[in-house]
Amino acid sequence: MAGIYIHIPFCKQACYYCDFHFSTSLWLRAPLLRAIKQELSMQQHYLGQAQVASIYLGGGTPSLLAAHEVAALLTHITRHFSIAEPAEVTLEANPDDLTLAKLQALRTAGINRLSLGVQSFQDVLLRYLHRIHDGAKAIASVELALQAGFENISIDLLYAIPGQTEALWKQDLAVAMQLLPPHITAYCLTIAPNTVFGRWQQQGKLQPVVDETAARYFEILVDVLTAHHYEVYEVTSFSQPLYHAQHNMNYWKQGSYLGVGPGAHAYNGKTRQYNVAHNQRYIQSIQQGIIPSTTEILQRRDHINEYIMMRLRTQWGCDMAWLQNHYQYDLQHAKGAYLSQLLHQQLAYIQADTLRLTTAGQLLADRIALDLFID
Repeated sequence: MAGIYIHIPFCKQACYYCDFHFSTSLWLRAPLLRAIKQELSMQQHYLGQAQVASIYLGGGTPSLLAAHEVAALLTHITRHFSIAEPAEVTLEANPDDLTLAKLQALRTAGINRLSLGVQSFQDVLLRYLHRIHDGAKAIASVELALQAGFENISIDLLYAIPGQTEALWKQDLAVAMQLLPPHITAYCLTIAPNTVFGRWQQQGKLQPVVDETAARYFEILVDVLTAHHYEVYEVTSFSQPLYHAQHNMNYWKQGSYLGVGPGAHAYNGKTRQYNVAHNQRYIQSIQQGIIPSTTEILQRRDHINEYIMMRLRTQWGCDMAWLQNHYQYDLQHAKGAYLSQLLHQQLAYIQADTLRLTTAGQLLADRIALDLFID
């Protein structure tokens, strides 16, 4: 199975923490949508014979699109790719874009999963993040989605925001547990250099939350969600039974995926492809029949390192026997001293040749993975 990701690079306003590729100018909207369709046609053989089990419209803010524009994109995909039944079809949405009529139209267009960019229910934090909605609108968006007939709903939450207290974080989680969406994605805020927050940090106007506080917020998150029967199946991902994000699962299990649009990435098991993150250059290149991408041919060490990085983030862990069988790489022999250190510090454990992280280790997942990489 494989996935398709469509990057819609438009937003009404810039959130102060976001370093994704986007533009707040919509004047290229129509030609960009035409270019995305053209790229889909040009890339129709990228996934080989694999069926597409998930389609994900991300960004940016795909909910800025009208339902008929979404429907046209999905129709174009079905004409050029083999789509599994049933396929997961996700749209990222901001709460301020959603009305009952629009949600109903999106369902008719073929969207069967919503990922709502809530981030917080606290107005003071939403203003600080420069989000365009308030807490009441965030709550209403979930309720409207349910009313429109959506069953598969995910909400995004942020923690370790400067100025966020433990009490405010617990309040956010309490509101989320009243709504009980089937899926929650919770991110620890990171300060990226090329953002407003990044510039504030350089100017001394912002101090990131210290690691100990971030770890405490993560522990609270895990405790609250597991108490409400959510499964922690990936470091940032919490799901009720049967509501794992299939599109993201494909990433973590190193399945093939096609990324279309400016700034999108693609992976077919042998190479990784990166589209130019510039709207005008992307459109102009596609109009000339050229996909404006850079291709990286993956080597054995790349496959091993990516497997370690992706699998350590999940509840399935890093199967060391699988690494040995597929790549003749003995992780225990190569990194034995470091693994012993992780076990001693109770950051990880090994069971049936599989390395998994504890709750304490999960917050350090990327750092631990880097230390386990082939040099």
